[in-house]
Amino acid sequence: MDYLQDNFISQGGPVMYPLLFISLLGFLLFVERSLFLHKGQIGTQDFLSGIKNLVRKKRLVEALTLCEDTPGPMARIMKSALLNYGESRETIRSAIQSAAIVEIPTLERRIGTIAALARVAPLLGFLGTLIAAFQALYLFESFNGDSGVLSRLLAEALITSASGLAISVLAMLAYHFLYGRVRALVHDFEWMGHEIHEFLIMQSDAEESKHEDAE
Repeated sequence: MDYLQDNFISQGGPVMYPLLFISLLGFLLFVERSLFLHKGQIGTQDFLSGIKNLVRKKRLVEALTLCEDTPGPMARIMKSALLNYGESRETIRSAIQSAAIVEIPTLERRIGTIAALARVAPLLGFLGTLIAAFQALYLFESFNGDSGVLSRLLAEALITSASGLAISVLAMLAYHFLYGRVRALVHDFEWMGHEIHEFLIMQSDAEESKHEDAE
């Protein structure tokens, strides 16, 4: 049968082209998001320790410069806290929370698109199956014992369904992987925000106490 000599996409019929587009789009989004989230990860404990040491030495400008030179959302959140050093507890907490709220949507950007592709892919595969079934019914009377046409349509129906399901499974795995990375970063936000908040308050209180003792 000649159709066996065709490539996989041709065997699946016209629906394979939007499925191919979805798979390529999902792959590109996954790669882009993975690289973006990887850049957002830094050595949180080492970075926090460096900032604390600079603040203890009253080198606040150097600490802010370190935040500016360090890529990723962690450094931007840290910078927001340092800019409010010496302010009240609530002011520092509000600055940290506001910075985190700005960063989280950036981390989650396009991840929902991958989840949407995972939902659309099997529907397109099912559409391809229905198209093949309608073609088989329409051409049923003209088969005249030719099993090649029926086999081609059956293969088209199975290939589109299998392709849609396969793309959906991979897209869902990619979505949950990226979502897990985002949740891990948000957890680091919360931990680092709490640590720097308590440290700045304690450091500020200590400096005020020394100033009062000196007077």
